[in-house]
Amino acid sequence: MSSNSIGKLFSYTTWGESHGKAIGCVVDGVPSKIKLSESDIQQYLDRRRPGKSKFTTQRQEDDKVEILSGTFDGFTTGHPISLIIYNKDQRSEDYSEIKEKFRPGHADFTYWKKYGIRDYRGGGRSSARETAMRVAAGAIARKVIDMKIKNQTKIFGALIQIGNSKINYDNWNEEFILKNDFFCPDEKIINTWQELINNARKEGSSLGAIIEIHASGIPPGLGEPVYEKIDSDLAKAMMSINAVKGVEIGNGFNSVYESGVSNVDEMGIKNKNPIFYSNNNGGILGGITTGQEIICRFVVKPTSSILSSKKTIDINLNETTISTKGRHDPCVGIRAVPVGEAMMASTIADHCLRYL
Repeated sequence: MSSNSIGKLFSYTTWGESHGKAIGCVVDGVPSKIKLSESDIQQYLDRRRPGKSKFTTQRQEDDKVEILSGTFDGFTTGHPISLIIYNKDQRSEDYSEIKEKFRPGHADFTYWKKYGIRDYRGGGRSSARETAMRVAAGAIARKVIDMKIKNQTKIFGALIQIGNSKINYDNWNEEFILKNDFFCPDEKIINTWQELINNARKEGSSLGAIIEIHASGIPPGLGEPVYEKIDSDLAKAMMSINAVKGVEIGNGFNSVYESGVSNVDEMGIKNKNPIFYSNNNGGILGGITTGQEIICRFVVKPTSSILSSKKTIDINLNETTISTKGRHDPCVGIRAVPVGEAMMASTIADHCLRYL
């Protein structure tokens, strides 16, 4: 398995398994003399970590990060930064009954066919546990962006849809996002989402979600056409997140409902500077940033680990059934919000180092 790294100039490699001793990553390409402490990283990990809400997995991990290398006296040295988080609440026995069965919708079968090894302990390397290290790397990426763009940027995400229940954008309240368990900007939809999650749990099922990520204060000119467009890099970054099945920039798939008249972003001049009268293209044209807010969305499929019995096969190629026990997110998209933010940050940091 050689594809454990992402990025060119700002890059990181993650390692570790869901039920292994630890998970970690090595972040490379970070310039020297950037102030960095474990608390700078921890604040973002605390938003993603499991067990915080009754609407997510009850696996209890404190996700305390340790910096092993790459800093001295509280500043980056310019050398690789190594990070580690020790796993503390693995319950591999929860998976012992299915160690010879493949969970439908998971990577169990494909990993087994590719590597010939069945790591049944929570999905092994394909587990969403790996995303904790993406969040850690994303925290460092934010520091790189601040250094290059002088603290003018803002990156944040929100959950905008669970199942068939979507927020009302007229109720958008950015400050409310960090005040609820769903990272939701619409206070009026919370009760509906709580009911949806509780019903899915009772039915032994799960729900999908859509996450929206914003990045403002990004200067024009980032992006490397033709095959290193910043939106293609963003799409790759978001699609690499576990359970993500679709990505869009700006109006995305809704553009098909528009015409050339309504979808085009008209331009003008204000105070002798170019301006746009709309942002249907999500802040990117021709793979290069326009200076507008970058807007990206991705869809996370319903969690495949469910209590309902489903048809499957085992490693001996016999037909059987499976019901997945253990502690699982009824909607894994909830905790994907800080992961999406991290992937946005790492992609922008990489392009900042290329261009600025």
